[in-house]
Amino acid sequence: MSQSCTGSTTGISPRAALQALNGRLRLTHHRGLVWISGDQAAVKRTLSDLLAGGAGTTFWVGDDAPDEVTVVEGRGLSGRLGAECDALVFDARNGFEPDAFGALSGTLRGGGVLYLLTPSVDLWLNQPAGSSPRYLQRLATLLVDAVDILWIGDGIVQRIPVASPCPPGGPLPQGTFPGYRPPLVSRHGRDSPCPPGDPLSRHGRDSPCLTNDQEDAVTAVMHVVTGHRRRPVVLQSDRGRGKSAAFGIAAARLIAERGKRVLVTAARRSAVEALFRRATSLLSSEQVTALRFVAPDALLQQPQDADLLLVDEAAAIPAPLLEQLLRRYSRIAFATTVHGYEGTGRGFALRFNRVLDRLSNSWKRVDLQTPIRWAPGDPLEALVFRLLMLDAGAAADEVLGNAESGTAHIERIDRDELLHDESLLRELFGLLVLAHYKTRPSDLCQLLDAPNLSVYLLRLDGHVAAAALVADEGGFDREQAEAITAGIRRPLGHLLPETLAIHLGLAEAPRQRAARIMRIAVHPAVQGRGLGSQLVTYIAVAARREGFDYMGASFGANDQLLRFWKGAGLWPVRVSERRSASSGYHSVVVMQALNKQGGALFSNARQRFIRHLPHQLSDSLRELDTPLVLALMRDTPDGSQRLTANDLEDVRRFACERRFLESAIGALWPWLCNRLVSPQSLDGLDAADAELLVARILQKQDWSTCAHRAGLTGHDQALMKLRELVRQLMD
Repeated sequence: MSQSCTGSTTGISPRAALQALNGRLRLTHHRGLVWISGDQAAVKRTLSDLLAGGAGTTFWVGDDAPDEVTVVEGRGLSGRLGAECDALVFDARNGFEPDAFGALSGTLRGGGVLYLLTPSVDLWLNQPAGSSPRYLQRLATLLVDAVDILWIGDGIVQRIPVASPCPPGGPLPQGTFPGYRPPLVSRHGRDSPCPPGDPLSRHGRDSPCLTNDQEDAVTAVMHVVTGHRRRPVVLQSDRGRGKSAAFGIAAARLIAERGKRVLVTAARRSAVEALFRRATSLLSSEQVTALRFVAPDALLQQPQDADLLLVDEAAAIPAPLLEQLLRRYSRIAFATTVHGYEGTGRGFALRFNRVLDRLSNSWKRVDLQTPIRWAPGDPLEALVFRLLMLDAGAAADEVLGNAESGTAHIERIDRDELLHDESLLRELFGLLVLAHYKTRPSDLCQLLDAPNLSVYLLRLDGHVAAAALVADEGGFDREQAEAITAGIRRPLGHLLPETLAIHLGLAEAPRQRAARIMRIAVHPAVQGRGLGSQLVTYIAVAARREGFDYMGASFGANDQLLRFWKGAGLWPVRVSERRSASSGYHSVVVMQALNKQGGALFSNARQRFIRHLPHQLSDSLRELDTPLVLALMRDTPDGSQRLTANDLEDVRRFACERRFLESAIGALWPWLCNRLVSPQSLDGLDAADAELLVARILQKQDWSTCAHRAGLTGHDQALMKLRELVRQLMD
């Protein structure tokens, strides 16, 4: 790929080109990208020349930063997401970090410039294999083809951006730059200009809201308090549309005008700084005390009195916690980012909308479209989305929904093909985004360049209907395997053999070859047709042919997912003691043997799991969800417990109120274990009744917890119900 291009513009100096770009950006309130490529000396010289005239507040990522700029490092990244700058220098000469690039690009104000520093194109594309060659090649290709950037290579202007249109509503008023800010009446007075393209004609200039979208969001959040109970609202938008500020304004109005108490929660306290900053600017010091932050788990462990609960950046909170908050608090509002620079929450939105549909048929979604920091139609936002593939979309529902399953074609695809087929890559990545809770920009880099990774596709009528990413793990020698089993070595990217060795004591696991299905996704329009199982079967056949000993997966488990894996022939061999911080679920490892050697390993792992699980349920797995307990215990006849005639008599006596629970628990425990591993399990009992039996007898949870979850008043009623259920099952 050549450093020059057909549209190169000779005779224009870099500084003149930048001045022209700055003038256009000030006029449109858009942001621009200046790509500076070349050797170290040329890049440094060009950048110094361009910044010589001053660039306002500047954030700098990389080395050789001058004293007058703010250096941003990885550790300080999260603290900068609410800040703003006029210029951003992103040095990618020693490696491109997509997560940091995406996140920090959102801090750039309208009228600002992002300076991207890279090696020359030819050198960039020929970096060592560890430097993500496919990802960088795609990035460089998109930059070379981009018409909306200023490209300066080796000190020479290679391309100037095409003229971007004025935002809706025309150019901004003269004199509003430099230092333009959207209107805040308390800072700028009544004559401040409205944001481009979105005058606050409906609400007047005294409104603290910056756009009509934001005002509508504030109104919707306030209605959660003033309207009927159990009618939550969800604010949804791309990043930079003012969701958090809308929460802050709504909270301030409810506190100042109605004397309400408002709680705020998020995955971390720093995520709500913008919310609190906006609210406190509108409240007195006394009023601010009515607004408090409480961590999600604390809200559930010790319920708080409040008139409203605001859940900011909901996609960062595990789904089980969100569902519990939704059940516990009757007046609640959520905010979530769909296409965020630090990742996409579309998979979360799809899942959480289903939860809302199930628990509240009157919930409302408010979409915020108008950006706050820059004008609509911003070319930099569109470019960043394109570079990081934040806007990738799976195949349309109607396209796949009408496709015949008989047309399914499964193959393992060469990742070089993904590099050269952008539409295929977008369909695949879009499907992976839909299927998973949250996806980060760096996940695309992993997809294209992660070592020992295979990509399998199932297509219907030529479109991606299902996909799987499979990692090649294990294959260590005896000495390495012993070090892994002893916990001395923790090799990256070998989750299955490491888990089996460390947690199950299976020293032979690291020596065998394992095919781990890291991700599997089936398009929502064709779920339920067995396509996922077809794909797993194909992978198993291919892995067996290539000499793998066993296949497996690790996932945040619920009973539906476990049912899928069992149906595909993979059985659980471990449940993590703790819930995953990211998913909120216990992780379950499932496994299938692919040859005789793998069969011996699987048999050993499975026997240990079956033997230990009933005991873990009253210890480390006391909080495991009942549907998952039932799914794990069912169909495991080898897990039957010894039960004597005297034990059965004790169970009968308990059911007939002639034994206390404490004196019969030694018989009830093996009796219920045997019932759960039988084919009929607890069939015929509703979910609340099954939960009471499992929680009190197997998991030994206290009476108050069991009674609360079963909707009973206390110990006596719960005990009476428990006897009734045992009697019903014995009959």
